[in-house]
Amino acid sequence: MSVKKLAWVGLAFAAALVLPMFVGEFWVLVLTEILILGLFAVSFNMIFGYMGQLSFGHAAFYGVGAYTTGLLMVKAGVPLGLSLPASMITAGAVALVLGYFCIRLTGIYFAILTMAFGQLIFYIIFQWYSFTGGDNGLQGIKPPAMLDGAWSYYYFALLVVTAAVIMMWIISESPFGYTMRAIRDNTQRTRFVGINTKKYMLINFVVAAMFAGLAGGLWGPFNRSIAPDLCNWHQSGVPVFMTIIGGPTGFMGPLIGSVIYTFLMAFVTGFTEYWPLTIGIVITLVVLFMPGGVWGLVERYTAALPARGEPPADSGGEAS
Repeated sequence: MSVKKLAWVGLAFAAALVLPMFVGEFWVLVLTEILILGLFAVSFNMIFGYMGQLSFGHAAFYGVGAYTTGLLMVKAGVPLGLSLPASMITAGAVALVLGYFCIRLTGIYFAILTMAFGQLIFYIIFQWYSFTGGDNGLQGIKPPAMLDGAWSYYYFALLVVTAAVIMMWIISESPFGYTMRAIRDNTQRTRFVGINTKKYMLINFVVAAMFAGLAGGLWGPFNRSIAPDLCNWHQSGVPVFMTIIGGPTGFMGPLIGSVIYTFLMAFVTGFTEYWPLTIGIVITLVVLFMPGGVWGLVERYTAALPARGEPPADSGGEAS
């Protein structure tokens, strides 16, 4: 990441620190939702943007993380600080089993299989009344007293999400991350140079699921309750929309998409019930006129600017 991009990231983080001091409780809750869903979207992009596969079942790991944290806190009295790592471990373990089958397929078959497994997790949670509460969900997931307020939980989520995003960025910029890019660009050629592509894809699948589980673990205490719909197929569409809006080619794209998607939803639903129509129009416009998302538009604009100190390119040819 260039110095200029790092400066913009630092400015965004500073704004995230200061902004809650000047807005009301409702918008602080919206900002917290942006952080949690942003983490969810970035974890999804580890599969979509860096592995080149579209998952329609990523919400399964989000829901597993949420239920792990919720069940540990409500039924076992485990504190939030221990429940969050447990949500990552549980989501990773589930992804290890499901990913063993998913990574054997690519393209539309990978997408369909992930959706099928996601629905399997959904129906297990939906029907297991004695353990998960079934379609009644799980209530009373209260954060500790020091995190009970909207502002305190926001800053806690900011700390956790920032640490998680930094870890994912380090992974994406490591040799492992560049191997995933090679698999995305040309799987067959990557296999020919001696790389076990299936092993790398499975590891990446598990890592992405673990961070999705962490996002789900943050959601339960924030919302005070969870429901099986967290694992349903339509919840898997949320990170897809965010990534398309923000742009899958840049690491920060899904976070930008989370900001736009969540703020737009909070604003539109205050005036009309036709939120699905609104987001459908937005996605259509992005796909037609900004195929790389907001991040891709910014990159194209900055690439078109002449470097500092360089004269603009002569489009008229050399004077005779």
